Amino acid sequence: MWFFARDPVRDFPFELSQEPPEGSPPGPWVLHRGRKKATGSPVSIFVYDVKPGAEEQTQVAKAAFKRLKTLRHPNILAYIDGLETEKCLHIVTEAVTPLGMYLKARGEAGGLKEQELSWGLHQIVKALSFLVNDCSLIHNNVCMAAVFVDRAGEWKLGGLDYMYSAQGNDGGPPSKGIPELEQYDPPELADSSGRVVREKWSADMWRLGCLIWEVFNGPLPRAAALRNPGKIPKSLVPHYCELVGANPKVRPNPSRFLQNCQAPGSFMNNCFVETNLFLEEIQIKEPAEKQKFFQELSKSLDSFPEDFCRHKVLPQLLTAFKFGNAGAVVLTPLFKVGKFLSAEEYQQKIIPVVVKMFSSTDRAMRIRLLQQMEQFIQYLDEPTVNTQIFPHVVHGFLDTNPAIREQTVKSMLLLAPKLNETNLNVELMKHFARLQAKDEQGPIRCNTTVCLGKIGSYLSASTRHRVLISAFSRATKDPFAPSRVAGVLGFAATHNLYSVSDCAHKILPVLCSLTVDPEKSVREQAFKAIRSFLSKLESVSEDPTQLAEVEKDVHAASSPGMGGAAASWAGWAVTGVSSLTSKLIRAHPTATPAGTNVPQRPPPEGHPTPAPTPVPATPTTSSHWETQQEDKGEAEDSSTADRWDDEDWGSLEQEAESVLAQQHDWNSRSQATRAGQVSHPERKSPESDWSSWEAEGSWEQGWQESNSSEPPPEGTRLASEYNWGGPESSDKGDPFAALSVCSSAQPRPDVDSWGEDNWEGLETESRQAKAELARKKREERRREMEAKRAEKKAAKGPMKLGARKLD
Repeated sequence: MWFFARDPVRDFPFELSQEPPEGSPPGPWVLHRGRKKATGSPVSIFVYDVKPGAEEQTQVAKAAFKRLKTLRHPNILAYIDGLETEKCLHIVTEAVTPLGMYLKARGEAGGLKEQELSWGLHQIVKALSFLVNDCSLIHNNVCMAAVFVDRAGEWKLGGLDYMYSAQGNDGGPPSKGIPELEQYDPPELADSSGRVVREKWSADMWRLGCLIWEVFNGPLPRAAALRNPGKIPKSLVPHYCELVGANPKVRPNPSRFLQNCQAPGSFMNNCFVETNLFLEEIQIKEPAEKQKFFQELSKSLDSFPEDFCRHKVLPQLLTAFKFGNAGAVVLTPLFKVGKFLSAEEYQQKIIPVVVKMFSSTDRAMRIRLLQQMEQFIQYLDEPTVNTQIFPHVVHGFLDTNPAIREQTVKSMLLLAPKLNETNLNVELMKHFARLQAKDEQGPIRCNTTVCLGKIGSYLSASTRHRVLISAFSRATKDPFAPSRVAGVLGFAATHNLYSVSDCAHKILPVLCSLTVDPEKSVREQAFKAIRSFLSKLESVSEDPTQLAEVEKDVHAASSPGMGGAAASWAGWAVTGVSSLTSKLIRAHPTATPAGTNVPQRPPPEGHPTPAPTPVPATPTTSSHWETQQEDKGEAEDSSTADRWDDEDWGSLEQEAESVLAQQHDWNSRSQATRAGQVSHPERKSPESDWSSWEAEGSWEQGWQESNSSEPPPEGTRLASEYNWGGPESSDKGDPFAALSVCSSAQPRPDVDSWGEDNWEGLETESRQAKAELARKKREERRREMEAKRAEKKAAKGPMKLGARKLD
């Protein structure tokens, strides 16, 4: 019955867009944009409306429907679905744009590069080779109107309306009846005598020549225009002339035409075509070939089209990572292609892969992820960072490879703003304390100090109060000179986070001790910092009403805006000292924070060698500088404070380079540089504020005193006193050199011995101690058993074989 009838067009799972039809090619079909109803994915829909009296055109359309449905090839328009009714025909294909519209749009945007055109023509010729050589079919409609371009910029051959068999099974070529299409027919078709000898591909290769002419010169006005190559590249002209030759017998087969164009120096012999050919066969390539390809791919991506990178290279990279075990080599091209994606696409395609990569144990992958974190950190949300990325990243702090430890420290500059309270103020500070005190590489200790100064504004107020002064004070006692400079710059960059009381009682005494440092760069930065802090104190002293304004950030909650000063030295934090880390590690592979047995500068002539001064064994923490009152207080002179933002913080990099060039021994820092300090035995050291990190390492546990101050052996000289190949030193000595040899008759409770820290609370050393104790007990037990056996044997004497024991 009629009311049970269903409309097949309405039930079709695809719908036409409301936009007007695109520029449809000449022929029976009208091209519409569309989408799939279930997913919304874009498609193209070719529509033919059956009209009365047009039976011939209807048969042509039905033949094209059948051909497109049965032919499957990467370079032929991909069929998705179709609908055939008495009133219309619908063919659904991948989303494409007619080549004419594509060239016009790209021409307005700057035009296509020659390598893109070479690959497009390569695809059309390959499709023709498939039809002629594998299927024995003649396309019979090769022209601009029969070529379409997908979203990746791939050219697809369509327009199968007038296709026929080369073997003559379907009665020869059908009639077109459309002048716009008949102008591409070769001249021999006008000869009805049949005496012209030709190959089955001759007509299609002539039409291919017309297509090449139109691609470079625009629409073809008449056949005579083919004699002038126009803008066709010189490397393609000889092969083009073969296609449009008057003798159809000499027109090359499509496969031979491809070989000729891919010869060295020819039109299709370029990096873009080679990359595409490799991607088409990547599934059958050897692992070594894939590794080499991905390593070289990153260099070429800059010259490739954006659409090609997004829609063709990116899927292959993701597939290679998921199923091909490509490893870390895909990271560089993956992040490079990721720049072309929107934020939503990046979240969907790149972030899941990145999160999975962080759980990998491959060191090469981990270090590349850390090095390139800046490219994807903005797309990571806080829950993902805290639960899926940070737990894996912190393993890098304990890695035996110095490069991974260094990159892990540097990555904290990017991760810190996204870390939660526990990860930032507890876990991260625990690892920083261990690195600054225990790491044997001076550059890594330096970078830890730098990173702490940069992220100081993100810490909570209580953590800042416990950590910053102790950490920077420890850095100023490091035997590695750039670490001491980093400690001074750390104080300066976070000056707004300290109270006036802390500035006067804790920071200035530490900075003053550096004014007699053996390194000039350390002294210069120390004097700058002292002047800045003194100007603050003086301004508050003159106008006490400024106190509240100066200390507004001291007890404030963590805020990125408070790190304005710290931001000014991020440059040398990441690209200054850190860039020299690998060089410095190679130059000083055994440099440790231990300061034991450091040779002292010999006394000047005429001065007796000082006798060893006994030093009390009572440890003195950094809280020695603490006073009983913790009230208000830090002055800020805006003119002086702003000067720190304009400083040349790159001096730290210059210092590191000069130290590397001179091959300076960082372990030769004299323990007597602060011999002139006056001890205060009546002042008691408060309990360390860092007790919460006692089990895993503490910033303040390193403030223990050396047990003795032995004089250097006779004739011992500091490494800085030797001429390491630089310009000859003048006779005028450094006035600070004599300060390091002055003896002191009193104990020096504030002298720091970097290498005598008591780290027994660390879990690793605790386990080692337990294992050593168990081993000793087993050894003692074994010796006792052997002694008992020896006594018993000596008492009874040896027994003869077979003798009976009488007792």
